[in-house]
Amino acid sequence: MAGVQNQLEIKFRLTDGSDIGPKTFPAATSIATLKESVLAQWPKEKENGPRTVKDVKLISAGKILENNRTLGECQSPLYDIPGGLTTMHVVVQPPSEKEKKAANQAQQKKCVCVIL
Repeated sequence: MAGVQNQLEIKFRLTDGSDIGPKTFPAATSIATLKESVLAQWPKEKENGPRTVKDVKLISAGKILENNRTLGECQSPLYDIPGGLTTMHVVVQPPSEKEKKAANQAQQKKCVCVIL
């Protein structure tokens, strides 16, 4: 029975309402590892998918989960029923303003010659 409690069944809900999973993870799994799993299983046909783990935010019980914590540390006794299915919401963080500005500056530094 203790082995079952150390395993959590999780599905990841995307912003369009579709799901990834469910999949079973040990309670010692880090949030960063969960994000890597989401990134690997991300549907290829979806637009604006995450490019790196830093682009993914996981939300459980209304809290944004930190990369350095484990599933066991993030478990809520009010929401996570032992042996039940936990749904985590996945939010893809849009590119930062710095990245957008860098992309725009790279496009603006083009040489244009006009011959009259």
